[in-house]
Amino acid sequence: MLRQNIIITGASSGLGKGMAIKFAQMGRNLALCARRIDRLEELKIELLSINPTIKISILPLDVDKHEQVFEVFKRFADEFGQIDRVIVNAGMGKGAAIGTGYFYANKQTAITNFVSALAQCEAAMQIFRAQNAGHLVTISSVSAVRGARRAMTVYAATKAGLSSMTEGIRIDVMNTPIKVTTIHPGFIRSEINEKVKKVPFIVDTEVGCNAMVKAIEKEVASSFVPTWPWALFRYIARIAPLSWLAKMS
Repeated sequence: MLRQNIIITGASSGLGKGMAIKFAQMGRNLALCARRIDRLEELKIELLSINPTIKISILPLDVDKHEQVFEVFKRFADEFGQIDRVIVNAGMGKGAAIGTGYFYANKQTAITNFVSALAQCEAAMQIFRAQNAGHLVTISSVSAVRGARRAMTVYAATKAGLSSMTEGIRIDVMNTPIKVTTIHPGFIRSEINEKVKKVPFIVDTEVGCNAMVKAIEKEVASSFVPTWPWALFRYIARIAPLSWLAKMS
């Protein structure tokens, strides 16, 4: 099924921006939101230069302001008439090892990556249930498979929670026209990790977003991308000893 009208949150940079570019090249209409409206304005110009025939709408959104999430999604739905796909992408990776004095950074990551993702899923599913159609996509992470240490501890926990919540939504709408997908990206270079020097198997943004969009278009239940090595990693990680996980995170 062609999903013509697509909402992407956190679209001003990184994976959100990369996916928006790919969908613009495919001729899709885009409803883009993020905190940095100036970057969205620049992105809109770039996308229309790629494909001047598509419709682009932009709105400022801080996903941690949960009532605003519902307001923005509704405005997009009213403007486009129908929303075919929502990609819950906004997130962050702040934090440190538990007990080292960075509770508020860890708390911020927990709220943004899980509670605010819940708000986005709620707003999207209200639209889809009313339409009896749509495709919900959540952007989780390969880190959802197991726990991680240091700055990754809370991040990995939120992504595990997001993957579980998305699966619950999928069960809830089984055998209906509403489809639900969880994407688990591996290490893809973006603003969230640009300062990290050594990252195993990392790919650039374009390669990573290509793999993500291909998986989204297939509307599979769950996908680990890029396929190598992450489709295999998820099985190995589930049985790996903690000493091995410590080296990976």
